[in-house]
Amino acid sequence: MPEIKVLSAGAVQPMVHSLGAEFERETGHKLSLNFGTAGALRGRLQGGEKADLAVLSAAAIEALEKTGLFVPGSKTDVGRTVTGVAVREGAPLPDISTVEAFKQALLAARKVSYTDPKAGGSSGTFFAGLLERLGIADAVNAKAVLLGRGYQVAEAVASGEADIGTTFVSEILTVKGAKVVGPLPPGLHNVNTYTGAVLAGSGHRDIAAAFLRKLVDPANRGQWTAAGLEPASRS
Repeated sequence: MPEIKVLSAGAVQPMVHSLGAEFERETGHKLSLNFGTAGALRGRLQGGEKADLAVLSAAAIEALEKTGLFVPGSKTDVGRTVTGVAVREGAPLPDISTVEAFKQALLAARKVSYTDPKAGGSSGTFFAGLLERLGIADAVNAKAVLLGRGYQVAEAVASGEADIGTTFVSEILTVKGAKVVGPLPPGLHNVNTYTGAVLAGSGHRDIAAAFLRKLVDPANRGQWTAAGLEPASRS
């Protein structure tokens, strides 16, 4: 039985993992699931790493598609998630209802955590630019806890290493002890779409395509929503 190698961004890891387990049980096929930031995985594919299916940010898939890396017509949106704000469970909830309130919450925090833009994560890249736009980049970065993955940001908040953190809601929900305060306030709202595509060099295109269909099956919409993700499928 062939093993299907999947490279997936961390924002959709909960669903790729859970639906992957279902797919294995239903089909008998074995999946090798590899998770990381969209930027890091894009770099690995550009560097020649072999895989059967990629599930990355829409922007990363679009860039790689131009190089002929994917099977034509296989590109499929799987889901979307929003950037959210997290604090430790039981801690007072900061006011993030407006842009100004969110700025003040960040400035008042002892430590602020987000994903290191150098790690290639979509959320961290966005947030670094947002801090510049808000004019508080120097102040926040002087007390920033920069981490490689979104779930690590949530862990830093849950442990008390940081007072407030920001990453995709879907990643915050995977960490016990971290609480989602809410999405970023109106005017800063950030939605990221994740897309799957079958690698042209795959020797198991049909199986990879079957797993991609599993990810977007309308029957799984409830699981996506529970994981803090908006499914791309329509029932």
